[in-house]
Amino acid sequence: MLIIPAIDLKAGQCVRLYQGDMDRATVYSDDPVETAQRWQREGAPRLHVVDLDAAVSGTTVNTSAIERICQALSIPVQVGGGIRSLATLERLLSLGVSRAILGTVAHRQPALVAEACARFPGRITVGIDARAGRVAVQGWTETTDLEATDLALRCQDQGVSEIVYTDISRDGTQQGVNHEATGALAEAVSVPVIASGGVASTADIQRLLPFESSGVMGVIIGRALYTGGVQLGEAIRLGASHREGSST
Repeated sequence: MLIIPAIDLKAGQCVRLYQGDMDRATVYSDDPVETAQRWQREGAPRLHVVDLDAAVSGTTVNTSAIERICQALSIPVQVGGGIRSLATLERLLSLGVSRAILGTVAHRQPALVAEACARFPGRITVGIDARAGRVAVQGWTETTDLEATDLALRCQDQGVSEIVYTDISRDGTQQGVNHEATGALAEAVSVPVIASGGVASTADIQRLLPFESSGVMGVIIGRALYTGGVQLGEAIRLGASHREGSST
């Protein structure tokens, strides 16, 4: 299981939000590039970056920081937040982003998702953020009537390569991943699913490992890495040992 550190960007700083609330941000670093390099040094297989300002406004804000992160790292960088046009998508990929994560447009502009997948096969991920099982958009400020599983199936048919699933009620709370909902989503689709939101300790990762056989191929960890609740190296070893045990 891939253990993926997260960097959330707000006004050029590395922050974490509580349940997606932009007014409840904790600043962990003024230097996101140094933070990204730290996670790479500690063995991260890839990095998850979210432009929080763009997620709300729909206009890329932290492009400079994203470009500097990509230039500084040798591991893949996946980026989400405010990607609502092919022009924005192409711009980010040109900066060195390995995978672009589409969120709001997956609900509102399905044709754009299909075209993006056709133009950039293997590089389009959809981020499905859910509140009580229903899709939330516009930087989590709006909750729709669409079930997360229904959106996942539609995106699969459009050709997305991965799905990042976030339970908003858990995000930034360190209350544990909603492993049951994540596992159910993974069971419903054939593309890999990455869990996100709520990891507080390696015990949360341990509880998620059995769902790897259902298609949960990774987990994104944010606040717990910054507070010390999870040590990245330990988490990576846990995920690796599970893979080795499963293959024997």
